[in-house]
Amino acid sequence: MHCPFCQHQDTRVIDSRVSDDGATIRRRRVCEACGERFSTIETIELKLPVIIKGDGRREAFDARKLRAGFDRALQKRPVSEEQIESAVRAVVHQLRMTAERELASRRVGEFVMAELRKLDHVGYVRFASVYRSFEDVADFREELDRLERDIPGEGQLPLLGDDEPRPDKKKR
Repeated sequence: MHCPFCQHQDTRVIDSRVSDDGATIRRRRVCEACGERFSTIETIELKLPVIIKGDGRREAFDARKLRAGFDRALQKRPVSEEQIESAVRAVVHQLRMTAERELASRRVGEFVMAELRKLDHVGYVRFASVYRSFEDVADFREELDRLERDIPGEGQLPLLGDDEPRPDKKKR
């Protein structure tokens, strides 16, 4: 590896550490010529499928777009960065496991919705409203009914109504 400071061609690894998720290795290096130290990060490079958009265009998969979609759906929701990163990794893993060279963006959306459904119901409905192009309130109601019917009492707050009175609200 070339030194980023003096461009010398010979650098030496002085420390290597595997990340917590095991997906990257951080290497501490020193330049044999100038003595400067710097870090590199190694990741596995796997070919992910090309995404076929709704209009037929083909795009290389972009994990930043995937993360941005999760961030928009989960904005101001009580979901940690670690949970979001885990969900992104799960979707990328599913893409790798398809072993297909090309994949419709609709399938990617389904993978995202499955992960959002596990994380946060409000984030799920936000994403679904855009993904499925909800036209009116009836579409929202239908999706909420389906969601509550499919996964009752999973530890998240109810989407609609108060099943139990909250202690901070007084009855009138």
